[in-house]
Amino acid sequence: MSTLNNEEIEQKLRGLDGWERADAKTIERTFSFDSFLNGISFVEEIARHAEEVQHHPHITIDYTSITVRLSTHDEGGITKKDIDSAAAYNQVFS
Repeated sequence: MSTLNNEEIEQKLRGLDGWERADAKTIERTFSFDSFLNGISFVEEIARHAEEVQHHPHITIDYTSITVRLSTHDEGGITKKDIDSAAAYNQVFS
C-alpha cells in the first residue's frame, strides 16, 4: 500500500464529515459526547475495529472530547487504511 497524494487526500476528506489534515502525514477528527462514559464506549468500539483491521489510531481522551489521529507510519503518510478507518469511526459515532 502506498501513500495518497495531496489531491487524493483532499478529495477523500471531502466525503468524510469532520475529518481534516492535522499535518502532511496525519488526518484527525474530534468527536464530542454528552458524558465521559459515552466517549469511553466510543473508544472501546473503535479499538475493536482497529484490532480487527490491525490499523491503530492515536487517541486523546479529554473528558467528553475524543480526538482521533490516523497515519500509516510504516508507509510514511496517509493511505487508504486511514481513510477507511476514518469512515468506520464516523459510522460508529453516528
